[in-house]
Amino acid sequence: MARRRILVADDEEGIRESLNLILGEEHELIFTRDGEETLNRLRGETFDLALLDIKMPKLDGLEVLRRLQQTPTTTPILMLTAYQSVELAKEALKLGAVNYLPKPFEREQILSAVNEILEQ
Repeated sequence: MARRRILVADDEEGIRESLNLILGEEHELIFTRDGEETLNRLRGETFDLALLDIKMPKLDGLEVLRRLQQTPTTTPILMLTAYQSVELAKEALKLGAVNYLPKPFEREQILSAVNEILEQ
């Protein structure tokens, strides 16, 4: 299987490092640290998947989703959040995210969620 391009948008270095360890061997990972940079990359480049943290500097993940509705992307978006909020999850899904994963996540959880989306 060809290496897929995955945008990882998270301001926490530990999360970026974890995702790099879990996904970096099989996929090409591109990292962003804030919502503004994430939005610009999603609008200007093609990715097979984006992992988007809800809580980020400049623009939060939900605001990135809102703005993407104005210039739709074909990139499926998997939301990541440390906040176990049903309301946030519903909001993210309503705004176009394909799924929602709470942090901290297990290696198998993220692999399963990513593979499920990439196989669609």
